[in-house]
Amino acid sequence: MVTTMAAILAAGILGSFTDWLFMGVLFHDAYNAYPEIWRPGIREGKDRGAIIWASALGFVMSAAVIVLCALAGADLWTGLGVGLLAWLAGPMPVLVINGLFVKIDSKITAAHCLGYLVRLLIAGAVAGVMLPL
Repeated sequence: MVTTMAAILAAGILGSFTDWLFMGVLFHDAYNAYPEIWRPGIREGKDRGAIIWASALGFVMSAAVIVLCALAGADLWTGLGVGLLAWLAGPMPVLVINGLFVKIDSKITAAHCLGYLVRLLIAGAVAGVMLPL
């Protein structure tokens, strides 16, 4: 149990850095292509609540992959496979479908897809390395 919690913490922290890179830094100017889609306060950096909730949910996402890997008895390669399948089943189709219907720059959709892929692969890799110990 302690190892699982440590894996969740490690994957969540590493995943937070990928969120920062892919969803904050990469294509930062593209977020302003359609300013009307953002909630008031988000673009100006006045509302931190969304960032806090997104970070917390990122930890939940990483934890879910860790638990799936634990249930599967995953090694490194199986953990990466679980992360890939979780991405294909969840964030990737949702982001692409939303990108088809919501006026948002396609670079943002691509960056978010890649960011979630990396987050989930990190979670699978961390589980595959830490849990068998």
